[in-house]
Amino acid sequence: MKTLGITQNFLGLDEHHSSLDTSAIAIVQAPYEHTVSYGGGTGRGPAAILEASHYVEFWDEEFGRELATDRGIATIAAPDFASSVDEEALDIIEEQVATLLDRDRFVATLGGEHTVSRAPIRAHFNRFPGMTVLQIDAHSDLRESYEGSPWSHACIMSRVLEFLPPERLVQAGVRAQCREEYERIERDGIQTFFGWEIRQGVYGRSWKERVLDACGEEVYITFDIDGLDPSIMPATGTPEPGGLYWDETIQLLKMIGKHRRIIGFDLVELAPIEGNPGPDFLAAKLVSKMLNAAFTGR
Repeated sequence: MKTLGITQNFLGLDEHHSSLDTSAIAIVQAPYEHTVSYGGGTGRGPAAILEASHYVEFWDEEFGRELATDRGIATIAAPDFASSVDEEALDIIEEQVATLLDRDRFVATLGGEHTVSRAPIRAHFNRFPGMTVLQIDAHSDLRESYEGSPWSHACIMSRVLEFLPPERLVQAGVRAQCREEYERIERDGIQTFFGWEIRQGVYGRSWKERVLDACGEEVYITFDIDGLDPSIMPATGTPEPGGLYWDETIQLLKMIGKHRRIIGFDLVELAPIEGNPGPDFLAAKLVSKMLNAAFTGR
């Protein structure tokens, strides 16, 4: 499995700290873009995150550690999706993630459109069958089909619920969906914390604790970047007002890392804006924060 060198990998790490043989963490790239329905560019997201990560400091004062040099982070070269779409493309990603899990690596996947998340989620589910999926997202992504395709980014969580029990799907920040999706949440017992509830104080200051309580001991996080408010994250295909902000998001991740076991995650739907590298840097720093949260106590 080919890894990237210091000029291309996550954080710009030297060979000693980015070798797959010695690293505890593996970054998988999934620059797949096939079903975007508004703004495009998610296929360029992983490369933009890696480039911006070279300006993220190794030391994290919030976690009091330098995870990259402490545990090592290997960045896997991106697969070629030129002739693969839908399930065939996802199989390529899933096989890569499963191989890394078999080598006992912690795997973080960078998309690409949200469709790619089915692959690492299923690979992790096969290894951790009791896991919870925490979805941070502006959209519930629970349509059965969208624009004629069951593999649309708008259907990803329906594909996940083909193997994951619905009560083990926890959603935070959702604020855009169709009636079909809303009714499915009610019918199937999906634990959804809507954006309006969070922003209007329905849970008081305790919404993060409520999300934590909804999660089981092993948590996989699928993070659609549009879960963040567009005031801090404009670089996404469908920015929705009323989203999460930086500090509260990091607080949530820290709580989950402290009180649960984060077993893997993906970050998807970054659509870089030419001439505005700020969102790319935010996404890169978010990946670093998520890794630090996952390795709390490890």
